[in-house]
Amino acid sequence: MRGQTIAVPPGASGSSEPDLTHHGDAEVGDGLVDLAVNVRRAPMPDWLADPVTAALGDLAAYPDPGPARAAVAARHGRPPAEVLLTAGAAEGFVLIAQALRGVRRPVVVHPQFTEPEAALRAAGHAVERVLLDPADGFRLDPARVPDDADLVMVGNPTNPTSVLHPADTLAALARPGRVLVVDEAFADTTTAPGVPGEPESLAARRDLPGLLVVRSLTKTWGLAGLRVGYLLGEPALLKRLAAAQPLWAVSTPALAAAAACAGPEAVEAERAIAAGLAADRDHLVARLAALPGVRVAGPPASAFVLIHLPGAAGVREALRERGWAVRRGDTFPGLGPDWLRIAVRDPATTDAFIEVLAKILEA
Repeated sequence: MRGQTIAVPPGASGSSEPDLTHHGDAEVGDGLVDLAVNVRRAPMPDWLADPVTAALGDLAAYPDPGPARAAVAARHGRPPAEVLLTAGAAEGFVLIAQALRGVRRPVVVHPQFTEPEAALRAAGHAVERVLLDPADGFRLDPARVPDDADLVMVGNPTNPTSVLHPADTLAALARPGRVLVVDEAFADTTTAPGVPGEPESLAARRDLPGLLVVRSLTKTWGLAGLRVGYLLGEPALLKRLAAAQPLWAVSTPALAAAAACAGPEAVEAERAIAAGLAADRDHLVARLAALPGVRVAGPPASAFVLIHLPGAAGVREALRERGWAVRRGDTFPGLGPDWLRIAVRDPATTDAFIEVLAKILEA
């Protein structure tokens, strides 16, 4: 099915269908080193911890999203009406699926995060998949997307491939009558020489019709348990999505985090973290590439790498027996049992992991 476009009816299931509800947190467990979840684990900086902690004193009042919305809007050079705060990026996908029930031909570009398709199918949509070709480095060709698709969902950088598509390639998918959803949950993990901000991000683009950018604060700042993200797009479109959102969906502490993470201190720290991550990723890729039978997809650009390894399913189990958790690839449409996703960690953790993996491959 690679490099093809296929239709998936609502409610489709069975042994041939990947489990779209499986996520990396299901791989971890007591005593396992976590290379399965792409959340950075580091002490929370004071500029983030202080406002989140202070917000706990205001829990008797209903959440007021105004200040956080204004802060996020200012970060991306947009008016506040072009920001919708959500309880994590995952809620954004549910709102899109529920509010846009009138779309006729929704298309999801895979392999990518499975929640967008899962949300669409749960809302009764018949989804078409555009499966990118691993032999072509999972490169996105806009011509592969049907011209009459009125909802297109794609990740950038894409989970699990770690591929960063050019902004111009994604912009070519935008057109009147179509909603283009770009999942930028990992955009803040990317960097490029000579580029001051996030390379290939569309977050500041206000000229593309129907563009919806999905953002998350979970990954870089370790806020998976707080549930905070946001959507960027045209006010009329965001109003449709907001109408499907529960009242006070984003908690007061999450709003405090959103405002803090949009400030200049946060953006500066984020860029430094992304630069360090790039060096750690290069180290992981070099160590993996030296192992027999291992092929790294990419070039990877985010906080994780995808590898192809014959017999990967058995290798994953052997790693678990030795105390290491990695993400299986067969739950992503377009991949299969010979793929694994590995989170980027510090060089010492990477070296310890590679030593274990090398012994498994030698056995």
